[in-house]
Amino acid sequence: MAIFINENTSILIQGFTGRIGTFHAQEMIDYGSNVVGGVTPGKGGSTHLGRPVFNTVKGAVQETGAEASIVFVPPPFAADAIMEAADAGIRYCVCITDGIPAQDMIRVKRYMRRYKKEQRMILTGPNCAGTISPGKAMLGIMPGHIYMPGRVGIVGRSGTLGYEAAAQLKELGIGVSTSVGIGGDPINGSSHRDILEHFENDPDTDAILMIGEIGGPQEAEAGMWAKENMKKPVVAYIAGLSAPKGRRMGHAGAIVSAFGESAAEKVEILKGCGVSIAPTPSEMGATIAKVLQARKAA
Repeated sequence: MAIFINENTSILIQGFTGRIGTFHAQEMIDYGSNVVGGVTPGKGGSTHLGRPVFNTVKGAVQETGAEASIVFVPPPFAADAIMEAADAGIRYCVCITDGIPAQDMIRVKRYMRRYKKEQRMILTGPNCAGTISPGKAMLGIMPGHIYMPGRVGIVGRSGTLGYEAAAQLKELGIGVSTSVGIGGDPINGSSHRDILEHFENDPDTDAILMIGEIGGPQEAEAGMWAKENMKKPVVAYIAGLSAPKGRRMGHAGAIVSAFGESAAEKVEILKGCGVSIAPTPSEMGATIAKVLQARKAA
């Protein structure tokens, strides 16, 4: 079991025939993901990487029964690509594209609300590394070989810190159920709290590592929700403890503008919610190992 994707999930690549889409589509196919085709307007009817190409997502879904898609579409057109996936009946969409205007993402969020919650497509990203259920399927741009199958869920705004966490866990003999990148933009499809809820309901996830950073209230909101609703232990690492107020880090959303948005404030709020804190990035794996040991002993 895993959240969002497994070995049977049929996957479409939006922006399939472009340079970046081609490279990562091949990586996903090599990993064993069930890629059933791709979409590039104007190239429908051709084949690429041995898979059919379609002009529209709707046509691709009708022909292939695809359930998930990944968006490698340039920023000016990416919002339309996401909304097209939602209308076509895609259940889970990952948007890799960086640089989508915030106003476009507000439009996407509003657009998706026209669907009832149970029928609404789940979106992660934009500006994220994607999602991987190790040993089953990869829907993203991460190096698949560093992820070992197991029972720890990872959710993070930073792709590279997610890779680092997976590598540390693998070194300790601890595997990952699913790792989900939610992206570093100020407006994204799914929040930390949304993903924590999915992990809490997954019978094959025992603990969750949440990787956050300065800017925005997401981590604090997730901690408060976890305190009230979660039985599984949550470990958090918050990047940017030394960042001064007003400093912008690598992600568009990583800028401190209000109370509760600095790393130190987030750490205090999370501690108060019963979340275990990894003090440095090099201790993410060790902190998870300690929490799992304590859970076993209990």
